[in-house]
Amino acid sequence: MLSGAAPFAAFVIAGAVIMIAGSRLARIADALSQRLGLGAAFFGAVFLGAATSLPGLTASTLTAWRGAAELAVSNAVGGIAAQTLFLVFADIAYRRANLEHAAASLQNIFYGTALMIMLALTILARAGPDISFFAVHPVSVVLLAAYAFVVRLTDHAKTQPMWRPRQTEETKSEDEDADDEKQSTRMLWVWFAGLAAMTLACGWAVAEAGTVFIERFGMSETAVGVFFIAIATSTPELVVTIAAVRRGAVRLAIGGILGGNAFDTLFIAASDMAYRQGSIYHAMSDRQAFWIAVAIAMTGLIILGMLARERHGPGNVGFEGVSIAALYGAGAWMSF
Repeated sequence: MLSGAAPFAAFVIAGAVIMIAGSRLARIADALSQRLGLGAAFFGAVFLGAATSLPGLTASTLTAWRGAAELAVSNAVGGIAAQTLFLVFADIAYRRANLEHAAASLQNIFYGTALMIMLALTILARAGPDISFFAVHPVSVVLLAAYAFVVRLTDHAKTQPMWRPRQTEETKSEDEDADDEKQSTRMLWVWFAGLAAMTLACGWAVAEAGTVFIERFGMSETAVGVFFIAIATSTPELVVTIAAVRRGAVRLAIGGILGGNAFDTLFIAASDMAYRQGSIYHAMSDRQAFWIAVAIAMTGLIILGMLARERHGPGNVGFEGVSIAALYGAGAWMSF
């Protein structure tokens, strides 16, 4: 455990490394999505989203293994809520138009809808009977299968779309971003893996430092998980999302958040498998259920924003961005 000035030094150093590595990770992800023809939304959701979620996955699994069920689930759902809020910051940084207008795509809508369904399944598991096999609830297996199915369904939607957003001057197409990387595709993959590992290590260091800060104030597991560990381990998503938006890769940015959030629901499944006292869904409290509901509502607002496609709003942020910020703020106020 870090002590003295070490937590502050670790936080600053790890944060700086995440900022540099995250920006580079966004550039490489953008180039790979172009070269492989996977689409920015798909690549951002599956590869970029999963890579930047590694710190949170590690934190939730380890805390669940130690028996801290509320902390593990709070980190998962708190990260989802915080990362959705990051889209508001990205929207502010993107001055051309409302982000949800420019980045509307069938793939991102798929991931947002799937995220809501997967979060709802965790509520159903908590409300249902307390059953488990080898201390694992059946819903954890369903979540893994659901994520794999959504990835396949989204890939199919790219090749044979049944719905397309109407193109406007502010709409970004899948192939509008130029591939300005000079390295080979193989080297880009090497860099992508290396930078992902770096964000994992630094994200964990930030989380450890944040844990030390909060333990000294004696706060609850939910407050620590939702507002400190989750935000600390979500730092890569914030940096990568802002970097992607500044490059104009808006679909990559939203895909990284929504797909990353769908991947983050697997934190709960992994925590359930690591939690040896039984079903983690029945070990969570009303506080975690409250934040799951907040995350569902925030995701629904993002989907509404991509469907309504308001071009401009207050501060060049659409109604969904204003509503998401207000909802997160209200949730924080009620939690404290």
